[in-house]
Amino acid sequence: MKEYKLTWDLDSIFSGGSHSKELEEYVKDLNERIENLQERVSRFSYPKSPEQTKDLKEVINHSQDVVKRLGEFGAFASCLSAQNVGDKQAQKWVTRRSEMTARYKNIQTEIDQKLLKTEENIWKTLLNEPNISEVAFVLDERREKAKEKLSLEQESMINNLAVDGYHGWGQMYDAIVGRMSVHYNGEEMSVGQASNKLNDGDREVRKEMFEKWQEAWGSQTDLFTETLNHLAGFRLQTYKHRGWESPLKEPLDYNRMSEKTLQAMWTAINKYKSDYLEFFKEKAKWIGVEKLSFFDIHAPIAKSEEMMDYQTGAQFIIDHFRSFSPKLADFTKLAFEKSWIEAEDRPGKRPGGFCTSFPHSKETRIFMTYSGTLSNVATLAHELGHAYHQHVMNDMAIFNQGYAMNVAETASTFAETIVSDAAVKSTSNDKERFVLLEDKVQRSVSFFMNIHARFLFETRFYEERKEGAVSTERLNELMIEAQDEAYRGALEEYDPTFWASKLHFHITGVPFYNFPYTFGYLFSLGLYAIAVKEGTAFEDSYISLLQDTGRMTVEELADKHLGADLTQTEFWEEALKLCIKDVEEFMELSEKLRSEEGL
Repeated sequence: MKEYKLTWDLDSIFSGGSHSKELEEYVKDLNERIENLQERVSRFSYPKSPEQTKDLKEVINHSQDVVKRLGEFGAFASCLSAQNVGDKQAQKWVTRRSEMTARYKNIQTEIDQKLLKTEENIWKTLLNEPNISEVAFVLDERREKAKEKLSLEQESMINNLAVDGYHGWGQMYDAIVGRMSVHYNGEEMSVGQASNKLNDGDREVRKEMFEKWQEAWGSQTDLFTETLNHLAGFRLQTYKHRGWESPLKEPLDYNRMSEKTLQAMWTAINKYKSDYLEFFKEKAKWIGVEKLSFFDIHAPIAKSEEMMDYQTGAQFIIDHFRSFSPKLADFTKLAFEKSWIEAEDRPGKRPGGFCTSFPHSKETRIFMTYSGTLSNVATLAHELGHAYHQHVMNDMAIFNQGYAMNVAETASTFAETIVSDAAVKSTSNDKERFVLLEDKVQRSVSFFMNIHARFLFETRFYEERKEGAVSTERLNELMIEAQDEAYRGALEEYDPTFWASKLHFHITGVPFYNFPYTFGYLFSLGLYAIAVKEGTAFEDSYISLLQDTGRMTVEELADKHLGADLTQTEFWEEALKLCIKDVEEFMELSEKLRSEEGL
């Protein structure tokens, strides 16, 4: 078996890291392209007849070129800053990316204003033009959104102020986290390394690390209170001036999803939460406590957790992907062979994991910290699902590659489910199957309870933020209240500083970076059920669905490919029943094993 590197290769994109001369030249060229696009946009007015659409078509084509190259630069800056949070030059590139993105957004706003002024009959003609018709959905969507925004001058001012205001606060959060460390057993760990200890098989280790974790994040919460309040304040002021009442409007629009669909999903989940309370009680018995605490939820059921080194984990993923999709397996093998994955467990890395795309190079990169747990294997499969999603869209128009987070999480979770399900089914040993099944169930707990807690916290935080800045003490209270409600009071101890340690609350690109995960999980289960029945015959249908994710609403996507109505609870309940089967199997196996072991 070929040995795969645990560190990624960025030199194939731009050699030289954060001091790359190639990167400097690329960014210089990109800057010129943005300036040329600005000149083109400034020169033409909105078309007043079908014959006058030529300039607009050229602008749209040049816009797509800039978007592709800006995505390339942005992805590289993200990789540089993640692999070494102490790389100051990388942070400068991140700032430069924000500045250039703001400039492009100003140009896009100007284009959208001209799209808005175009008369309806001319607009319809334009959308049927060659090379334009393929991105008609995106252009029509942008034109509609332009109706709800401020004037060109005002929107441009917002974009410009966001660089050092809105995005600046997000970068401040990253800078603070980059300097943080957690002291444990005489060792200084990065927060990424420490987070892995929170899932250790030894409860005493978890408990001690949780205390150290609270101490580390608690010492910085006053600073994080500032960053979070200012991020939210910027958003709310922007919404206020646009006349948007609900803070959910932007994330729902971004995810091409209706509020009715969102509410149907949460309603269905709340209906089935009681089944998980029995799971918590059973897990508590195995751990040897009366009631689980927050740091027990994702812990292994037994101290002797099965470990899987990186090479074995990689081959496990490839083999089981192949049973559903040979194309997915081949792509995954390529990603390992070409070193597109940064998995090394070392200090100085950013916590968490992500997948980012290089649309110009048609490559992807995956970032995580791999320490050999089954959870790490699942995370790796998850990020590879993201990568494959982008891979099947690489030859499409760049505007159509702008799929939202909720459908992005569908592809990743589908891949993760393949691996977790395979892990459960691949063993005949009851104890090993029990451990694997528990790992699978507790990940559904994440989507139904942990993510729900984040959603509840953020919803309530924004309502209070409308009245003024929210204190550190109140943020801690809101977090505990949200967790207690989401987990139905099932836990002994919660995580009051979760709002500070969870990066997602501080990301400026997407507000409410939570409910799309749950959407993707349940939507992917519907796809997985079909895949189980059809096997590799499902492959082409799956690719077709993924390729539509950037040019349809989620309701349209579900109707076309699944014949499902997402605004009703029935679809969500059917997906949830698949999860409950896992809980029931866990409970039955637990009773059998406890009987055999005399517990």
